[in-house]
Amino acid sequence: MTVKTSFMLRHVEFQNRVFVASGTFGYGDEINDLVDPNKLGGIVTKSLSWKPRDGNPPRRIAETPSGMLNSIGLANIGVHTFIEKKLPFLRTLKTRIIVNIAASSVQEYCDVLALLERHDGIHGYEINVSCPNVKEGGLSFGTNVDRTREITERLRPLTEKPLIIKLTPNVTHMSEFARAVKDAGADAVSCINTLVGMAVDVRTRTPRLSTVTGGLSGPAIKPIALAKVFEVAKSVDIPIFGIGGITTADDAIEFLLVGACAVQVGTTNFVDPGASVRIAEGIAGYASSNGIDDVGKLVGSLKADVKASVLQTWL
Repeated sequence: MTVKTSFMLRHVEFQNRVFVASGTFGYGDEINDLVDPNKLGGIVTKSLSWKPRDGNPPRRIAETPSGMLNSIGLANIGVHTFIEKKLPFLRTLKTRIIVNIAASSVQEYCDVLALLERHDGIHGYEINVSCPNVKEGGLSFGTNVDRTREITERLRPLTEKPLIIKLTPNVTHMSEFARAVKDAGADAVSCINTLVGMAVDVRTRTPRLSTVTGGLSGPAIKPIALAKVFEVAKSVDIPIFGIGGITTADDAIEFLLVGACAVQVGTTNFVDPGASVRIAEGIAGYASSNGIDDVGKLVGSLKADVKASVLQTWL
């Protein structure tokens, strides 16, 4: 059985619904010898800011049960170096390239996107307003609905390409933020970014991260991520990229069923760089074995009594 795996976002067609998440796949060229990026729906690049960033001091990563804490601090090469040294390789790929942008001011978001718009090989933008481990910008934007709306409103006129806003789960109601960015012109949202967490070394009685707290990712957060995607999907009708603890095709299918149009695979890339390709193949295999000719038919097809859900008290 031939299964349709592609989907459209704005005017861009993606060959399948599995992407690699920002910060977990570098800029696309670093692990090209380990996995064929052309088999992915898209690569979401590591975050870019106007100037290079060193990020936070070590220690910046700590393993936790079923997850990982990171406090990288948006370390990146800067948009100018990306254009000069990374974009030429990305142009050779058939997979779509989504550039993740992070900034410490609204104007910086605009400047980075405007510069990228002058260069070929980029198919869309994911705007990171939700990083929990930087001192300026990041989470302070993502937890303020008016600031999140303002960023979206300022960026929308600058591009005709897909504009995706990456939302934080570290708020009471993600649906409120999703509605705000939809009204401001966003084409899609990414849910979820990492949750604020910490770990302590009892032998030294010190935090395991230099910044004390960081962002928790990995399988431990999947139930939370599913609930957040479900919440947002019941609140807005724009596409959702589901993120959080995806390690298998079944995990990804769960996100599609609760309303995600596509998924991003993150932390598991550090363990198994080829996981995303196998997940894409597994989704197509699931659809075929269940007589489904289009993976899109899985999106939002959860069989559940929504009225009975506690979620209804949140919306």
